[in-house]
Amino acid sequence: MPAMSATTDIADAGIPEILIVPDKRLRMKARRVVGADRDDVAELVPRMFAAMYRAPGIGLAAPQIGVSLRLVVMDLAPDDQKQPMVMINPEITARSEELVSREEGCLSLPGQYAEVIRPGQISVAFEDEDGKKRTIDADGLLAACIQHEIDHLDGVLFVDHLSALKRNMILRKLAKDLREKAARKPAR
Repeated sequence: MPAMSATTDIADAGIPEILIVPDKRLRMKARRVVGADRDDVAELVPRMFAAMYRAPGIGLAAPQIGVSLRLVVMDLAPDDQKQPMVMINPEITARSEELVSREEGCLSLPGQYAEVIRPGQISVAFEDEDGKKRTIDADGLLAACIQHEIDHLDGVLFVDHLSALKRNMILRKLAKDLREKAARKPAR
């Protein structure tokens, strides 16, 4: 753990950093959560929500913070009406044939957005924090968010759903933005 500087907020000390492309860990397939992982998951979930809310975002997968577990947190509600959702070992069990286009962004590709085509409705099986098996049917933003986060568990990024031309444009723009941000950072 890095040493805290005088400007580090103590409350932020336990909040993990979100990995940014091209970090290779974002391309690894996460392993299933098993019984022996439950204590780690219980400790990880609140930290993941804290990182997601701080970013801010509506979804975060464990691989985005460097943890190779099939674990996703989401909250699509407005800030003042939080409705946190945890999915452990999520699996899409059905997809509609109808495809929809929705603009997506990603905390691991900050400031980058593109239209992504995905099934409009899905069914998902997962375990909750208590290990209880659940299923939900989702459409709209929830369906898109779940598919986006499950992609992360398989080492897939939203840009992988784009043409090579669009994907390369976004990745070049991200690299340029990150270089410019690093150049603006004051030296310590």
